[in-house]
This record gives sequence, structure tokens and C-alpha cells, in this order.
Amino acid sequence: MADPALHPETQPLKQIAIDYTPEACTHCPNSNTITLTFDHRGGARWRTTTRFLYGTFSALIKCPTGNTSGLNFNLYLSSLEGDKSQDEIDFEFLGKDLTVVQTNYYTAGTGSRESIHQLGFDCSDGFHEYVIKWGPNEIQWLIDGKAVRTEKKGDGEDFPEKPMFLYASVWDASYIDEARWTGKYVGCDAPYVCVYKDIHVPAGTALESSCDS
Repeated sequence: MADPALHPETQPLKQIAIDYTPEACTHCPNSNTITLTFDHRGGARWRTTTRFLYGTFSALIKCPTGNTSGLNFNLYLSSLEGDKSQDEIDFEFLGKDLTVVQTNYYTAGTGSRESIHQLGFDCSDGFHEYVIKWGPNEIQWLIDGKAVRTEKKGDGEDFPEKPMFLYASVWDASYIDEARWTGKYVGCDAPYVCVYKDIHVPAGTALESSCDS
């Protein structure tokens, strides 16, 4: 198996697939920039065109400004979005509070490993670097070069091991847990634009696969 310690190299993301609302997603490969817009059309989601088995994933992200209550914007890995048995590793911004981020991971569809981190800044004020380092025995989440969470695989413990796409989306999550998770959607400052730039994915751990395999 590929070990990220042996494959630390990353490369700029050149190609993406847009899962829904393509008109609300723009991609400029030359500047390595992607924008997602949430407005009356709803949100949008992009992903890599291939899965990866381990490695380092990163992006500079500027989250939407204004009253973003109810929205979820994110950067995450998933073996397949919508699959009930997915492996997944998340950075999720909760629109009700732009000064925190939630991390989480899933194995075979089981999550409930959430952790909330104080950012020390407003994530909509400017670009900050978010990094996921994923290996067979360790996951690390970093913000602006500082590790905010590290999880190590315990003996006999399930750990993400399925090849995963890199995803990002902006969506209305206010229906979850009666709006307690991301807040009640207000929408007074729409359109909401989330900008991703300098996106990097592992070099050498990509697997040829289709999105429905």
C-alpha cells in the first residue's frame, strides 16, 4: 500500500468533476482556483476525477461572508458521496459560527467522531490553508501549518482505508438536527461564495476509477 511518508509529494489539482449545479461552480486550472456559489439555485459540489489511497491534500480557502447561518461549506475526502458505507475525512465549516471548524472521520459509514476547533480568526476574512494528511495508521488535520487534531489507529480499530475522492461543497444544512448544527438559514447576504485556491493532491497515489465503482 502507498504510504504518505514515502509519497510526500503533492501536485496542483488540474481537473475536477462537478456533481450538481455546474453553473454555480467555476474552475480555472491555470490559477488553480475554484469558486462555489450558494444562492436561489442552491449550492454546488466539486470533486477530483480520481480516487486516492493515502497522501496529503490541501487548499487555501476563503469562506463566504455575511450571515451564513444554516450553510455548510467544507473540504473533505470520501470514498463515494451518498454511499451509506463510505469512508470519509472532513473539514466542515458551520455557518452559524465562522470562528470554528469541525473535523470528523467515518469508517464504513460510521462517524460520530466530531471535534470542534476554535480557529482564532473569522474564516471569511481571508485565505487560510487547510490540510488533511491521511495514512494507513494516522490522520492529521492542519490549519495554517499547525496540527489541530491527530488520530492514530488503535489495535483492532476501524480506520479509513478505502480509496477516496477529494470533495468540496456549499449546501443548506439547516434541516439537520432542527438547525442546531449549522443554524437556521437566513439568506440575507446571498449570494454566498466560497473560494478555493492552490489546491494540491497527492502525486503518485491516484487510482484509476469511476465515480460509481
